[in-house]
Amino acid sequence: MTAEVQFIGRVRTQFDDLEKCPKQGNEGGKEAWVEVAPEFVNALAGLTVGQSIDLLTWFHKADRTTMKVHPRGDRSRPERGVFSTRSPARPNPIGVHTVTILEITENKVRVEPLEALDKTPLIDIKKTPTPANLITPVDIRHQDIDEITQVCRSAWSRRLFSGFNGNASVRLGDACLMTATGSAKGCLEPKDFVLVDIASGKILAGSKPSSEGEMHLEIYRNQPNAHAILHTHPPKILALGVLVEPAKMLKLPIFETDLIGSRMTTAPAFAPGTVELAQATGKAAITHDAVYMEKHGLVCWADTLGHALSLSEELEHLASIHVDVVR
Repeated sequence: MTAEVQFIGRVRTQFDDLEKCPKQGNEGGKEAWVEVAPEFVNALAGLTVGQSIDLLTWFHKADRTTMKVHPRGDRSRPERGVFSTRSPARPNPIGVHTVTILEITENKVRVEPLEALDKTPLIDIKKTPTPANLITPVDIRHQDIDEITQVCRSAWSRRLFSGFNGNASVRLGDACLMTATGSAKGCLEPKDFVLVDIASGKILAGSKPSSEGEMHLEIYRNQPNAHAILHTHPPKILALGVLVEPAKMLKLPIFETDLIGSRMTTAPAFAPGTVELAQATGKAAITHDAVYMEKHGLVCWADTLGHALSLSEELEHLASIHVDVVR
């Protein structure tokens, strides 16, 4: 039996010398362009920036007669059959490269990291299989992840939180998509999300929820109008909490106090991540869309995560004014 393979395009990379090509994409692979032939452009529909895909290429300069190789070309290691290695030398020299999409134009896709030789023929493009512990497109839309990623990056750049602290979520029907524990909010990746059933707290997909996950669930359970939640550690609000009593926070003789400051209430100083803090915050969210958790941070809920961020910024700005007044 024989088969015919039709090349659908080629890759354009920085590597024009076969001997200098990295052996793996994560060992020196660079940004590259995937050029798709005009007759196959419609097949690109549905691909999105940030998505992981597998490129199948044809190693047109590979040795198709070699059946055994020294792994990674290291002659100090015993030979192995090519089927137990990733060597390009094999009867049918097909390469598989897992890359991330950086940009999509008419018939071109910019990706990284790719280690293939320049002008290597392209056989196919496939969506990277999703491991069992990651969220699948069936569970969420790409824009849901994009929304959280963008807002968290903005909040991080505004110093509303830093490093691994803080968390965010959006309501998706009877579930919510939230950031996972230990995720760096300034550079979230697809693995940094978890889908949780609001009523039961059961993990539906993804890894371990944020340590404040129960607080998000309590707010959603108590406040049906909450469709997005942002928990930050704003430095000015925290500083103000040290300088004045919680009941006096943001009490200033300016109009913004009535417009913005009145939207915030406080929750007692329960330890972070505890059920007590989660329940207290959930109850406070019934009447206010911003809750200052004493000695801990701020949580805001809104119809969108962007609006929750805007409210957080407004409150932090008021706090900075109050800190200046006190000092």
